[in-house]
This record gives sequence, structure tokens and C-alpha cells, in this order.
Amino acid sequence: MSEEYGTLTTLDGKPVKLFGKWSLDDIEIRDPSLKRYISLTPVLVPHTEGRHAKRRFGKATIPIVERLINKLMRPGRNAGKKMLATNIVKRAFEIVELRTGKNPIQVLIWAIENASPREETTRIVYGGILYHVSVDVSPQRRVDLALRFITEGARQCSFNNPKTIEECLADEIIAAAYGDASSYAIKKKEEIERIAYAAR
Repeated sequence: MSEEYGTLTTLDGKPVKLFGKWSLDDIEIRDPSLKRYISLTPVLVPHTEGRHAKRRFGKATIPIVERLINKLMRPGRNAGKKMLATNIVKRAFEIVELRTGKNPIQVLIWAIENASPREETTRIVYGGILYHVSVDVSPQRRVDLALRFITEGARQCSFNNPKTIEECLADEIIAAAYGDASSYAIKKKEEIERIAYAAR
């Protein structure tokens, strides 16, 4: 990370940390296929204002934490409330750090690596008959699906539940990062891969 961007500093000479708390310098991405699509650009506040929208593969340049925030805004209930989503992620990261003692951004990267399906099915119509065929998942889509599953799991956990969305999101990130079978994201990934395996 430091080789690509150098060490970015604030006006007082301190290195740039996410929310002023977490460094992105020592984050390791173990999966080589995802390296190009997980952006670890150092930013104080992850808010790029949609400047990627008209460029193909532009979302690969958005900080990965901002992509998680954007996924939290998806259903109608929280649509457009970016400050609310940002605060949810910030508080969830604080819980992750308390529980694991590790940099929450690193834990999020592990969760994405573990929750991203490698194989899925697509539909092919041949002679009026519909077939489901197993296909490899592109790295960009793997990251998209992992983020979607993590936020869906947190949302479902907090619905009609005294647990807050921050606690649910922290639980989901930690469970996915450590490959826990109770994680919604891990269950979804395994279900997709099982269906794809059957369709080979």
C-alpha cells in the first residue's frame, strides 16, 4: 500500500487514518485476484460523491469502507442517508476493534475474502429449454456480492431485534472474517457454490 500511494499526511504532518483512528498502511489482502478491486486509498472520511459513476470499473477505485457504507444505504429505509450509514460503520468498527484487538479494516478484508463466492450459475436458453450452467465469478462481482451479503446479514439480524445495527454489523464482519458457520454471508456463499457445483 505504501509503495503505491506513498505516505499521505495531514497538514500537521501526521499520517492519514480512516476517521482519524485506523491506519490503512499495514493492511494485507491475501487473495491475489481481489487486490485490484479492493481500494485502500488513505482517506479521513470515505465520501467520494459518486465520481466513479460514469467510468467502467470505476467503483474499484472507491475506498472499500465507502463501498460498505454505500451498501448499507440500499433499501428504501436508509436510502440517501449517508451520514447515518457512515456513523453505523464507524461504531461497528469500534466494536470490532474492542472484540478482536485488530485493525477493523483488516478484519473487513478477511470477511470479504471469506464471503465472496468463487462460482455461481447463469441461465442459458438452448432450443427453448432453460439450463443452469456453472460459471466462475469475476473478482469485481465477488467483492460486490461479499459486501451485499455482509450488509444484508446485519440488516436482517437487527430487524425486530433489540440489538442495534452497529452490533449486528460488527458480529457479521467478525463471523465472516473467521469463517464462522453462523454468519449469514458465509451461509449465502456456501449455498451459491453448492448450487453451482450441482449445475456443473
